[in-house]
Amino acid sequence: MKFLKKLLIVSVAIVAVSGCKKLDIAPTDRFSDLTFWKVDANVYNALYNNYGLIYNSALVFNAEAISDNAYSPSGDLNIIASGNATSLTAKFEGDWGFYYSTIKSCNIFLKNVDQNTTLPAATIARLKAETRFIRAFEHFNLTKWYGDVPIMDHDGTPEEAQVVPRSPKATVVKFVLDELEAAIPDLPSKDALPEAENGRITKGAALALEARVLLYQGDRMADVVAICEKLMNDQGTNGTYSLAGNYSALFSDPIVNNTSNESILSLQYVPTIRTWNDFWDFAPRTVGGRVSSMAPTQELVNDYIMLNGKGITESGSGYVESNPYVNRDPRLTATVVYDRYTWVNANNSTKTIYIKPGTDPVQPGLDEYSAGSQAASPTGYYWRKYFDPSALANFVSGNNLHLIRYAEILLDYAEAKQSLGQMDATVWNKTIGALRARAGFTDAGALTYPGAADMTNIIRRERRVELAMEGLRTDDIRRWKIAETVMNGYAHGAKFSSDQSTDNGYIRAQSRKFNAQRDYLWAIPANEINKNGNLGQNPGYTN
Repeated sequence: MKFLKKLLIVSVAIVAVSGCKKLDIAPTDRFSDLTFWKVDANVYNALYNNYGLIYNSALVFNAEAISDNAYSPSGDLNIIASGNATSLTAKFEGDWGFYYSTIKSCNIFLKNVDQNTTLPAATIARLKAETRFIRAFEHFNLTKWYGDVPIMDHDGTPEEAQVVPRSPKATVVKFVLDELEAAIPDLPSKDALPEAENGRITKGAALALEARVLLYQGDRMADVVAICEKLMNDQGTNGTYSLAGNYSALFSDPIVNNTSNESILSLQYVPTIRTWNDFWDFAPRTVGGRVSSMAPTQELVNDYIMLNGKGITESGSGYVESNPYVNRDPRLTATVVYDRYTWVNANNSTKTIYIKPGTDPVQPGLDEYSAGSQAASPTGYYWRKYFDPSALANFVSGNNLHLIRYAEILLDYAEAKQSLGQMDATVWNKTIGALRARAGFTDAGALTYPGAADMTNIIRRERRVELAMEGLRTDDIRRWKIAETVMNGYAHGAKFSSDQSTDNGYIRAQSRKFNAQRDYLWAIPANEINKNGNLGQNPGYTN
């Protein structure tokens, strides 16, 4: 049983309680700040509330549309990807507010939980450690997007919020790493969790987040290697992690999705209790999709290699442009719906998805591609990854969304080893080779260490296709400083358009611009600067 079945959203009550004035006599008909935290159930409800605030499905998926993996035809995602964002862009303000409101809730918990005198000291220490992890995660996301940001390590007053300055990014990163290190001793190993606590934060989650934070800095690769090895080798202390046997099942099969040893940290969902239904706007219309709010790009599809291990443009790859989806990395079929895709329904019946205009023999007018329309895919591609065959109507799903997987640890390790000049066949077999074998590759050309090949790009391509649709591609193209290359020019769709505005037949889905002097950071929201003049603005933006 997932612990979030017991989640109660009590943030309003907690904030109200914490905002009460101190009284000599506590009210007897309701909780007050003198009594709330003394009740064990309230403490747990407050903790579960913070778990509910850690992240959400929109943050996971929407990040894809501001990368070269996907295109969204409307709203702030389109504005950001096309280079037209300003300090008034609503997503900049919304995300800023989301992270800081979660930090506020964590700080209220940490300020007050010691009032409880009935829970064991070790339990209180663990609850604090979980909360400090969440607070660190929010600070990391803030500095990732906005650079220098205020560190809120306590429950500040409204007056303080009007004057608190931004801390340098390096200071924020140090704060995040220090918080994670401080939390680890009081967190349990994954292996020690009872079933009822499945999904709670563990030592492994803290180490995995440390590895991600350090990897993103680019200059501490030896530390990344050391932390990854704690998860890859030191399994008795930090938890037993391994790759799931089936890549697609990790996202779609409810049992594998919820119980796999590959999951290190996931957003916890429960059918009918806490759900998400973003997939309603990702699926083809002919299988129940509503609109195409975010479609995969041709650029993503191009990075899936052939079964013999060669890229589609390499000599001897066997790639045929007129039949482009055969003999490709099996993760392509697990992730992206393409023309004449065989869609497997929940009852194991199948349906052929006709996307190229005019090819559906039954419904020739119901094309799954429509230029300039949100009713159907603007790229000629849809998503399959995270399709939940057990979903309720309108793709309402209770499957978890993975925030950190063991596969990411293997990719972190490979990248760090390559950066240090330590990539070899042994490292390859533990990382890229293992991921490809799990994906379904059998050809030695794909599984054998390629030696003198362009290993950096091989690892980057592997990371892209393994983690597609998991919200990490934007982070990668920014930290590698390739966003000004891959996010300038057109995002493309499939090669079957009859439109005049194509590149050699490939759909031009969106014209994109990325200003390297500005767009590696988001704007500090104008409304936040109006409230706190000490924040200042990032280069290239006006207030």
